[in-house]
Amino acid sequence: MAEPYLYIAPSVLLIATIMLVPLVIGLSYAFRDIQLVNPFSGGFIGLEHFQTLWTDAAFWHSMKNTLVWTFASVVLQFAFGLVLALLLNNAFPGRGLVQALVFLPWAVPTFLSGLNWAWLFNPVVGPLPHWMAALGILPAPENILSDPSLAMWGPITANVWWGIPFFAITLLAALQSIPHDIYEAASIDGAGPWRRFTDITLPFLAPTIAITVLLRTVWIANFADLIIVMTNGGPADQTQIVSSYIFTQAFRRLDFGYASAVAMVLLILLLAYSFVIILLRQAMLKR
Repeated sequence: MAEPYLYIAPSVLLIATIMLVPLVIGLSYAFRDIQLVNPFSGGFIGLEHFQTLWTDAAFWHSMKNTLVWTFASVVLQFAFGLVLALLLNNAFPGRGLVQALVFLPWAVPTFLSGLNWAWLFNPVVGPLPHWMAALGILPAPENILSDPSLAMWGPITANVWWGIPFFAITLLAALQSIPHDIYEAASIDGAGPWRRFTDITLPFLAPTIAITVLLRTVWIANFADLIIVMTNGGPADQTQIVSSYIFTQAFRRLDFGYASAVAMVLLILLLAYSFVIILLRQAMLKR
């Protein structure tokens, strides 16, 4: 009876050592005063960090920015990814080459992607401000990353470009698993393209959409690379999200205790969100 558990024991121990132990240690920091610049810190302070967090205006502002950043990125990535998946699901000459080009952004390192987009938004070396001014989007060629009212859309644009292939790949795989006989039968019964999409394609894609949206939401909420590279949370914290705020507290202010408290709050919120989405997906599968 114990033989199967002995086989998986090395993997479980490795996962526990690499993932669970650092996680527990990191969460314990939330209840301790750990400041690298203070040699006398490290003592247990209970819920003091969370009391400070409750009145921290910068944290709540970063939480608001996180909602905007995550919602806009996920919705746009999903919309463009679905369109690309539907287009690539049709046979046409050179489809393999087009698929490779569509999936290319996913292979670009995030640091390089953020750096390239920061240059593209720079009116000195990049064309985007001049194009937007010519189209009337901007009154003059200016860097939107330095405009507090527009700065968030710079990292969102870069994130959408970088993340579209994820949805395109997963949704294309799900589309190719739908039996073509169902579409043929619907066409014979007189169903048009829109009716076939809403009554056949979307119901088959629903479980895949639920899990991909869940994964991307969790990843994007934790994804501070583009923001740190492009705007560093500025100007005036207008692009500061919770994950970049954690980075600022831990590696700039060297307050690992407070950073861990913020991280714990983000972890709890994402776990709650994941639980709700998983329940919805189970309900879809039962239907």
